[in-house]
Amino acid sequence: MEERIKDTIMRIEAACNRSGRNPSEVTLIAVSKTKPLYMIEEAYNLGIRHFGENKVQELVRKHKDLEEIYGREIKWHQIGHLQRNKVRQVIDKAVLIHSVDSIRLGHMIEQEAAKKDIICDVLIQINIAKEDTKDGVSIDELVPLFMELIRLPHIRVRGLMTIAPFVTDPEKNREYFSKMRQLFIDIKTKNIDNGLTDIYFDPKSFNILSMGMTGDYEVAVEEGATMVRIGTGIFGEREYADAR
Repeated sequence: MEERIKDTIMRIEAACNRSGRNPSEVTLIAVSKTKPLYMIEEAYNLGIRHFGENKVQELVRKHKDLEEIYGREIKWHQIGHLQRNKVRQVIDKAVLIHSVDSIRLGHMIEQEAAKKDIICDVLIQINIAKEDTKDGVSIDELVPLFMELIRLPHIRVRGLMTIAPFVTDPEKNREYFSKMRQLFIDIKTKNIDNGLTDIYFDPKSFNILSMGMTGDYEVAVEEGATMVRIGTGIFGEREYADAR
């Protein structure tokens, strides 16, 4: 694993150099779904601090098992589809929810965050390639959803997320990553009437563009990704039936 992590970091740095970016702008999230605790601990000891989980129950279990050891130093990301009836379980455990794709989900997050008197950081998921098998809003739905979410006082919209198509040639996803970057810039620079007291939005905190996975993260970084989600590239190919 040490060599895989070193290689991933080196590739991220090279992609940043090619695009004139500072590598510190990019956060590496190790996608630890299905992986046992000892592998997460190994990755942590090798310098990884951010871990992504698809399933709420798995995130909750791992959070509980590792909280006493690492406390808040280990940061969990909910990167998979989030059902409204699971929000309560994850609301105070994930530092970032990457997959908000409806106002109904937004309202549930607002409700549960209000109960705990916390601000929940979220990303809006976009189905940039219009794939039937992927979650996320369309480009046309993005701004209306964004405008609804920023009216919720216990939600902080931090940016955008997408899952690009699975491709053998990562260059085929460059157009999608480029579109995501433009959408991100458009939202960040959007003229919002600061006189409206029911809007909770600070453009300075809108600074996350989560895109790029093991097969295409270098292209994603070149196109502006600030978070990349790497599973196989860090943990290897093997799947585990028991995540313990």
